[in-house]
Amino acid sequence: MITILDGGMGAELIRRGAAASGGLWSAQALLDAPEAVVETHLDFIRAGARVITTNSYSSIPSYLAKGGIEDRYEELTALAGQLALRAAGETKENVRVAGSLPPLSESYRPDLVPDDHQARSIYEAMAIALEPYADLFICETMSSIRESINACEAAKKAALSRKIPVYVSWTLSEKPGAGLRSGETMRMAFEELATLGIDGFLFNCTAPEAIEAALKELRGWTDKPIGGYPNRVSEVPEGWTLDNELETERRVDLTPSVFVEFAKRCVENGATMFGGCCGVGPEYIAALAEAFPE
Repeated sequence: MITILDGGMGAELIRRGAAASGGLWSAQALLDAPEAVVETHLDFIRAGARVITTNSYSSIPSYLAKGGIEDRYEELTALAGQLALRAAGETKENVRVAGSLPPLSESYRPDLVPDDHQARSIYEAMAIALEPYADLFICETMSSIRESINACEAAKKAALSRKIPVYVSWTLSEKPGAGLRSGETMRMAFEELATLGIDGFLFNCTAPEAIEAALKELRGWTDKPIGGYPNRVSEVPEGWTLDNELETERRVDLTPSVFVEFAKRCVENGATMFGGCCGVGPEYIAALAEAFPE
């Protein structure tokens, strides 16, 4: 039996017309379409997700600054938590809310990670904003050891009052077995984060092939929960940012049935949690739930 995570909130909100693919990205839905955020959470729950992640991935100052509202990042992060908790409360299922602490500049870009002082200040404020609504924290799409330490230390601090778990989720090189996108090895990353008392280790926003290879390594190092939530991006171009001219493409080969086969192999390699990231909608999570019934 595995814990089924949700899919990619940002891409799903864009597909529904509630957010844009650039600019404020998924945070636009917090401003203009909060009901769409709740309904998207609910659709993932109806599909079978038992952990839903807050729509706080782009409620960060660097993205909000594009709309001149960077000073509202704590308010919008808290709203993301409120909407997720509301969705969880509107279902009879036992659903947990994961408070998302994301990259503070761009995904996949270890070269753009802010300095430690700036990062920790923002992460601490975001974690405090999410804490009343979260059952766990997930520091996700972490591309380097330094980025993951900054996020996880802030989450651990905010989690103390209720002793809620803190999970880290790394984004990996597209080449299976090549470590984090920073070039740091999986072993280095695990050893550094294990000293913080992290409660679970995952991989996300990465090709499923890379996640499968990483789980084979990780399973021998810990008895804590491990897992992954891959995306459907074929490859991230070097130098990509949300708003530049470089584009990513969706993998047409990664159908729901193929996604489930990857999940099965990941479970064979120790995964106890599995879901999806960018491009993985409720239909994928429904296929996953059918393959792994409660």
